Amino acid sequence: MIVVTGAAGFIASYLAEALNEAGHKNLILVDNFSSTDKKPNWIKLSFEQCIDREAFLPWFEENQKFIDYVFHLGARTDTTEKNQEILDHLNLEYSKLIWQICTKAQIPLVYASSAATYGLGEYGYKDEHNLSSKLQPLNLYGKSKNDFDIWALGQDTCPPHWYGLKFFNVYGPKEYHKGRMASVVLHTFKQIKEKGEMQLFRSHHPNYKDGEQLRDFVYVKDVAKVCLFLIEKLPKSGLYNLGSGKARTFYDLARLTFEALGLEPQISFIDTPIDIRDKYQYFTQADMDKLLSAGYTSGFHTLEQGVYDYVKNHLIKEL
Repeated sequence: MIVVTGAAGFIASYLAEALNEAGHKNLILVDNFSSTDKKPNWIKLSFEQCIDREAFLPWFEENQKFIDYVFHLGARTDTTEKNQEILDHLNLEYSKLIWQICTKAQIPLVYASSAATYGLGEYGYKDEHNLSSKLQPLNLYGKSKNDFDIWALGQDTCPPHWYGLKFFNVYGPKEYHKGRMASVVLHTFKQIKEKGEMQLFRSHHPNYKDGEQLRDFVYVKDVAKVCLFLIEKLPKSGLYNLGSGKARTFYDLARLTFEALGLEPQISFIDTPIDIRDKYQYFTQADMDKLLSAGYTSGFHTLEQGVYDYVKNHLIKEL
């Protein structure tokens, strides 16, 4: 059986669907399943059992011998979260317990780290282990992810194969519930339907024009492919960047959404909210050499390909 935590959420539910398509029906889905707005993400999946995240660890202890792999993607992912207790529980202590059971039972583990660990990119965006202790994340969420990376790297005993995936800006199907934290593609699509235009955040950095803030956007379908590659090929354990390897502007993301709908871009700018303005990354770009050197050859969607597929084959049908 394969465990997928965070299975009602965005990336994990898409991964579970990809696992089903690859022939894996014996899934253990873990999350807080009480939210009805996330139900479409998981209700049609093939799985053995759904387990509430607070009941999962005792269950895992008792059933560890039946588990082949664990994808631990569940976390508190709101980058504006200020409650340290929640982040410590869900992003740090919970993850440590999963690691320890995987180690004891010798179960391969894939877990979600984040590009938020890189902060302003003072040390670049290379997934080298010796950089983790130097990184300065800009928010408590990023710090919680980096704290777990550092803890994992310091362990004398480990799962037989483990991979901490530093997700960059993931977009794609099944993110409809994420509200403010959803991708600019989804926000643009919704604003076009409501107002016929899109408002992007204005730049508050002298080196970047409005809309030209740069991020590494990666399509969720590529994220799922990488996860499947890891459990099939079992390359060297460690931290791995998971982006496209190519930084693009938010303006590009919005423009391509208009173009996928056959519309001329109507884009204006508003001030970045005060609560995230001083914690804002103006540039991210994953160094993908480690994953490529590990043998990953399936490539990544370009932004043009990913946005077109997302809009034409998912958003138009779903929203």
